[in-house]
Amino acid sequence: MNFPADLRYTASHEWVRTESDGTLTIGITDLAQDSLGELVYVDLPAVGRALAAGESCAVVESTKAASDVYAPVAGEVLAINDALSSAPQTVNEAPYESGWLFKLKPAAAGAEQSLLSSDQYQSGAGSH
Repeated sequence: MNFPADLRYTASHEWVRTESDGTLTIGITDLAQDSLGELVYVDLPAVGRALAAGESCAVVESTKAASDVYAPVAGEVLAINDALSSAPQTVNEAPYESGWLFKLKPAAAGAEQSLLSSDQYQSGAGSH
């Protein structure tokens, strides 16, 4: 399993990358995509939607199960990964690169710092 140290994580298996402009890129972890199996459908939030921290905002569906994706922090959806509508398996192939789900403008700067580090994710809730 791959858990990049420069990302933050949630116990519900989302990852967060802080971009240079302060926006956040969000996806599901390598563990999550591996547990689900090959994704066949991804339902992403609408651009402009305001999300509360912990709110269910997307769905990833595999041949085995459908799973909710939760907003790791409060904010506004700035962009979605349109390429996933025709190639949802990209999340399986590159969960931390081209398999990102959506970009968020956080309601509070630095809110993602309260999320789990890579080490915390691997040793805690995220590793089970």
